[in-house]
Amino acid sequence: MSSSQVISNYESLSILTQQMREAVMREDWDQLIGLEQQCSRHVAAMKPADASTVLDEPSRQAKIRLIKKILADDADIRSRTMEWMGQLQHIMQSNRQEQRLQHKYGGV
Repeated sequence: MSSSQVISNYESLSILTQQMREAVMREDWDQLIGLEQQCSRHVAAMKPADASTVLDEPSRQAKIRLIKKILADDADIRSRTMEWMGQLQHIMQSNRQEQRLQHKYGGV
């Protein structure tokens, strides 16, 4: 595989992670799941060629820049999903408490 194809793969991966980040910001969890699956397939497909391709210095720097952006997007995605999961856990705990109270006191 040529170095331009390797960089193209990382650019595509960067676009996917950006779209995932945007989906999280909109709280579009269905789209996030679909994009995450796409991302996993893309990474699996690009791994063998990436490992066997030697890059020149400008391509190597471009790859590093793209990886840093991908990792930054991934960190933001994780942060936002963890925040959402915390909110969801709080809601579920509140609902359980309400159900226990209704059961104990007969739905007063």
